[in-house]
Amino acid sequence: MSGEASVPTDDPRPQPPAAPEPGDCCGGGCTLCVFDLHEQALARYQQQLAAWLLRHPQAHESD
Repeated sequence: MSGEASVPTDDPRPQPPAAPEPGDCCGGGCTLCVFDLHEQALARYQQQLAAWLLRHPQAHESD
């Protein structure tokens, strides 16, 4: 056992959304392109990560 505090398993670190592959976009000019949806998911992830880091300040040490 190391001297590090462990992160509770009931509050796991948020994971970034998977980026769409270049071929996932149909090129049809959709109102919500897969790349737009990914940007929205990435913004939500960044907010969730910021909140998680506030709850787990020790995690900053390992970044």
